[in-house]
Amino acid sequence: MPVSKDAISKAIADMKQKSEKRKFSQSVELAVKLRDLDLKRPETRINESMELPTPASKDVKVCVIAGGDLAVRAKSAGADLVIGKDDLDKMGRDKKQARKLAQQYDFFVAEAPLMPLVGKSLGQMLGPRGKMPMPIPPTAPIDDVIKRQRRNVRLKMKDQPVIQVKVGTEDMPDDTLVTNIQTVISRLESKLAKGSKNISGVAVKTTMGPLVKVVTTQV
Repeated sequence: MPVSKDAISKAIADMKQKSEKRKFSQSVELAVKLRDLDLKRPETRINESMELPTPASKDVKVCVIAGGDLAVRAKSAGADLVIGKDDLDKMGRDKKQARKLAQQYDFFVAEAPLMPLVGKSLGQMLGPRGKMPMPIPPTAPIDDVIKRQRRNVRLKMKDQPVIQVKVGTEDMPDDTLVTNIQTVISRLESKLAKGSKNISGVAVKTTMGPLVKVVTTQV
């Protein structure tokens, strides 16, 4: 089911027109319905992060797990939280604190030498949520790493063959939203066995607004 730029643009315009004005900038969410997938097979369940051309939100929280110079640079680069080896040891003994960390932060980056300890201390909480950290070397350009993490979104399929993901906010230009949506759809097509043929429907909505279908071309 090919999805054209014009079809997405029209759906975005309709979505904005039908969405009532709120006192806050609503999120724009993309829903992609899939078909012909055997959800009993783990390999068909999509659960991964991807980078958008434009950040979907200013509120993406990034946690960096590091020590020494990398930890210092991460703090200077604006990481929302920086934790080290001692913190991991404590969380390994305090599951409540580990769970809270997993819930509060969207993406995690870890100094590669600490990854075994991360797995032991936080793996049980981060793994099922698809939030295991991206390992980086101690000399990594952490400024760029954090900026890229803030452009990330998570594609996750739960019990139904549907992917729902935030692609922006209603105050973004239409072209920006269209490009983000096209990027997500292209990524999904590359992951699906039959590409676009595994997509049965695409829709967009604001946080409080109605679902607006993207008119696609049948093939």
